[in-house]
Amino acid sequence: MTITTFVHRLFLLTVLAVAPTAWAEPIIPSPPQLAAKSYVLMDAASGKVLVENAGDERLPPASLTKLMTAYIATLEIKKGQISESDMVTISEKAWRTGGSRMFIQVNTQVSVDDLLHGIIIQSGNDASVAMAEHIAGSEEAFADLMNSTAQRLGMTNTHFMNATGLPHPEHYSSAADMAKLARAIIYEDPEHYDIYAQKEFFWNNIKQPNRNLLLWRDKTVDGLKTGHTEEAGYCLVASAVRDDMRLITAVFGTNSEQARAAETQKLLTYGFRFFETRTFYQKGVELATSRVWKGQQDQVSAGLANDLTMTLPRGQMDKLQAGLTFNPELTAPIQQGDVIGKVEVSLDGEVLQSTDLIALQAVEEGGLFSRLWDSIQLFFFNLFN
Repeated sequence: MTITTFVHRLFLLTVLAVAPTAWAEPIIPSPPQLAAKSYVLMDAASGKVLVENAGDERLPPASLTKLMTAYIATLEIKKGQISESDMVTISEKAWRTGGSRMFIQVNTQVSVDDLLHGIIIQSGNDASVAMAEHIAGSEEAFADLMNSTAQRLGMTNTHFMNATGLPHPEHYSSAADMAKLARAIIYEDPEHYDIYAQKEFFWNNIKQPNRNLLLWRDKTVDGLKTGHTEEAGYCLVASAVRDDMRLITAVFGTNSEQARAAETQKLLTYGFRFFETRTFYQKGVELATSRVWKGQQDQVSAGLANDLTMTLPRGQMDKLQAGLTFNPELTAPIQQGDVIGKVEVSLDGEVLQSTDLIALQAVEEGGLFSRLWDSIQLFFFNLFN
């Protein structure tokens, strides 16, 4: 280990290591066993799954499907492909779609913004089909877009056949996949996420409530979506924030509206009580500098491409230790974003997380004389190290 590496390790250990506390470690009980087919509890910031039961099992998602329908719509708005003010002509197919409805009328025009509210709050199947046709031309083409988006998000146990969640033998998802989708919705488009917290929506002289009962029972809950068919049972994907910590739950296959809310509440209570999340380093912030050979500058700043965030049982954060190592003999040219080392976070000698250390700026190759001089210095440096 070089002197430079040792200094960087000592610096990070000083930052993260805290003297052991005299208090006894908190006892982390076993997670609750829910009356549901499958469920997942995830920390939103780190993406760590804290509780899982059959989380990868492929099950009918019912109207949880509309999370993907709404997510794609908001992505299209962000990209400028569609606008909230666009007027959508309602087709007969959309109007005739059964199940939960927004009660839009055939051949009328409804704005994208109203359809989005109808999808999220009222769980309108008619609104979902209308949105799918507006974006992709047909619901079948939109299903292809849904599946490619699911693949991008790593939803490996999901396949969509429609925009609504109406039963189909090849239409399925999982609790773990829906938690991943919820995380994308929350962080990729916070502007539209507020819709998921709205308790009711008025359309066509009909006021319909949001079916997520937790919006009334728990003021920390701000989303996301319910689902129900006879085959799927009662499902709920929810999220809540307490003390700057956000959790996501996905519960499939309970036996009633009351049950899906109550079982979800159990997961949220457990997660907030016994876990904590902390961001140790933010992306783009200089953590250290390292020697660069044969460059126009002899130093490069190092940092992270993404926040280093971890979720652990309460009481363990203060025991973490971090070590930083650079790649040997960093030589110009170095491009901004090049991987030049590693940061590892450990607990009791076990590495819990490892992430790349990147160059925060470019270092161009030096002139002929400086490269020759650095070559001589490198020779003696390696000789004595």
